[in-house]
Amino acid sequence: MKVVGFAGYSGSGKTTLVEQLIPALQLRGQRVSVIKHAHHRFDIDHPGKDTWRHREAGAFEVLAASPRRLVIMRELRERVEHSVHDLLAELHPAVDWVLVEGFKESDLPKIEVWREASGKPVRFPSDERIVAIATDSPMALPEPTPRPVLDLNQPDDVAAWLLDNAESFAYRAERHPSTP
Repeated sequence: MKVVGFAGYSGSGKTTLVEQLIPALQLRGQRVSVIKHAHHRFDIDHPGKDTWRHREAGAFEVLAASPRRLVIMRELRERVEHSVHDLLAELHPAVDWVLVEGFKESDLPKIEVWREASGKPVRFPSDERIVAIATDSPMALPEPTPRPVLDLNQPDDVAAWLLDNAESFAYRAERHPSTP
């Protein structure tokens, strides 16, 4: 499995790039999974639905399955910040790529997504895990970088770069033990 993170401030285009990379990688025969960090309470279920009712009744886990989809929801009674490595261990192992969005402090190799229009600073000078920058404003980068600069508006080119450098993103779980 290959794992790459996407780091950047809110509004930089991380979600859009990840959304576009999924089919670009699939067209190249790759199976893709995504891990997304949410900073707030969120819900994928809706009040009144059976799974919601089961969770509200106190179930620790609810597994919903159909011939086309499987979802496992766990209710955490106490606040727990999962490491990205714990979450990677939850994924099906027969995946080629995992695109990780929102774990900008992780020790994964990352592509920084940066837009000059955001007015936000770049992260690459202080994060050695950033291996490339995807931007729509390469000439506006505030300092030069030896890292590859990718066109944020060309997801097919970003996908090709990922595949050309796939070995750099090989994930080895034993290098990242789970937190107790």
